[in-house]
Amino acid sequence: MQRRDFIALAAGMAAPWARAQNGWPAQQIRWVVPYPAGGGTDVLARAISEAMRPLLNQQPIVVDNRPGAATNIGAELVARARPDGYTVMSADNAVLAFNEHLFSKLPFSPEKDFSYIGAFGRFPLALVVHPEFPAKTFKDFLAWARANPGKLNYASPGNGSPHHLAMELFKTRTGSFITHIPYRGAAPAMQDVMGGQVPCMFLDLPAGLPVIQSGKVRALAIGSARRVSQLPDLPTLAELGVKDSEVYAFQGLLGPAGLPAEVVAKLNGAVNQALRDPGVVKRMQDYGMEAQPGTPRQFLDMARAESRRWGQVIKAAGVKLD
Repeated sequence: MQRRDFIALAAGMAAPWARAQNGWPAQQIRWVVPYPAGGGTDVLARAISEAMRPLLNQQPIVVDNRPGAATNIGAELVARARPDGYTVMSADNAVLAFNEHLFSKLPFSPEKDFSYIGAFGRFPLALVVHPEFPAKTFKDFLAWARANPGKLNYASPGNGSPHHLAMELFKTRTGSFITHIPYRGAAPAMQDVMGGQVPCMFLDLPAGLPVIQSGKVRALAIGSARRVSQLPDLPTLAELGVKDSEVYAFQGLLGPAGLPAEVVAKLNGAVNQALRDPGVVKRMQDYGMEAQPGTPRQFLDMARAESRRWGQVIKAAGVKLD
């Protein structure tokens, strides 16, 4: 067989996704969300994917909710998917930074088994208390916690959630002892803080803004690098003397490892443009979310840095999910 014939045969045997890059996408795209329908991650995925559709040959983008196992079910599905660009996923702190430290063994590697496409953004968590809690300011809260070690409880949506680990970081930075009460989801945790059954928690802004603004909980501090426009009078933890204590949730888009560079570039461009869509901008503002357009490499570097940072917190707190 002559060399040119061999090359032609090899091209004919190449994987379909390798042959079809120039015309990608030519069919609908599945967007895996590793949480139930109706939550913040799901709503944001639907808004961004709808804004991306005109940039991707008007192909349908179908959201596929695959909750369970602290997002590992959805993540494993995507890690094992064909790298043709037709399966992607919303990924957050759990997949990108937490789970490799929380589980003794994962069915995927966050660093090696995914193609990083682009970040969506991040939103901070706020330290909140029940309105009738005796400490009215952050300074009073910290003094109360230090004077009553083990007598103060805090709620979270569950073990290993950003809310849980935010408080563990806070405890480490302030030398305080506050007992964790895990719930099955953010809604019941927040309800019990509003009801006074548990006095405090770290609350994410998508869920927390309405109840903070209505006075159903009292916010004492925000875990962002600077104050947020939705709560301009709320000081940051750093302003209050708690250094190296940024606590936020972040999200972005992943695909399986080995996505063709052209597909990654096209998806990344669509994500960045979608983040400027008025409907997406409004949704993110409602969530107190800071958009983070950028390159796939920037997204990867940020995620790996967060994994290293939170790995130290998780190890120090002795948190495990298996």
